Amino acid sequence: MLRINDSISLADWELSEQFTRAQGPGGQNVNKVSTAVELRFEAERSPHLPAPVKARLRRLAGRRWTSDGAIVIQVQDTRSQARNREIARERLAELVRSALTAPRPRIATRPTLGSQRRRLAAKAQRGTVKALRGSVGLSEDG
Repeated sequence: MLRINDSISLADWELSEQFTRAQGPGGQNVNKVSTAVELRFEAERSPHLPAPVKARLRRLAGRRWTSDGAIVIQVQDTRSQARNREIARERLAELVRSALTAPRPRIATRPTLGSQRRRLAAKAQRGTVKALRGSVGLSEDG
């Protein structure tokens, strides 16, 4: 069981782990020991998460969200399988925690009077600069 906060915990049946050999340097250890962890969380089927949280989680997960509604987190940071497993579970918990907080609604505000005046002054100045760009008239003197 993975504890997210005081009210939400994820059951063991929602999580599945698969261990594979990690990539990169590590000598014999990397060739022999399956230290990389792939943690899979069945988010779409989870009864512990409300629908708005699932929607936010889907947006936050990005490419880690699969077509069948699962989140896949891959970790191969350390040479220890147990530590990689801990890191993967913590990353999942952090992702779910971030999805639990609802975004604050944006309050529409009017532009200040000073900003409106500055904008109009800048537009007027730009207009005069463009007006002065006209063709140069030939003088009759010379």
